Amino acid sequence: MPAPVSLSAPSSAAPPVATDVAATRWLAVGSLLGLIALSLAWELWLAPLRPGGSWLALKALPLVVPLAGLLKRRMYTYRWVSLLVWLYFTEGVVRAWSDAAPGRWLALAEVALCLALFTACALHVRLRQRAGRAASPAG
Repeated sequence: MPAPVSLSAPSSAAPPVATDVAATRWLAVGSLLGLIALSLAWELWLAPLRPGGSWLALKALPLVVPLAGLLKRRMYTYRWVSLLVWLYFTEGVVRAWSDAAPGRWLALAEVALCLALFTACALHVRLRQRAGRAASPAG
């Protein structure tokens, strides 16, 4: 006679997320939020292209889309954000080269946030894949 199957949750909880994976997650979320805030503040108040703000503030909208995926730890989101961020990096480099003083400093901050976001996403994916390989049985 087979043993009865228990439908309740196992007694031991899932293993906690490694601290380095959690750190990369929060670095990614923090730099993405920083990039959103910088994009809005830059184009609306700090150094807009036109007095009173510009429509270029809408560039922050594509950055809002992946926020939920990063918070939910969706691996696919981390992967495509690491590609999307290069568009903002390019804008930051171009504007750091061509803009006047207040815009130049904001552009350099954008470049720094982009590099932090890319690094966090790349490390997050790598660490989670390594943990997944270590957890899977050798075959």
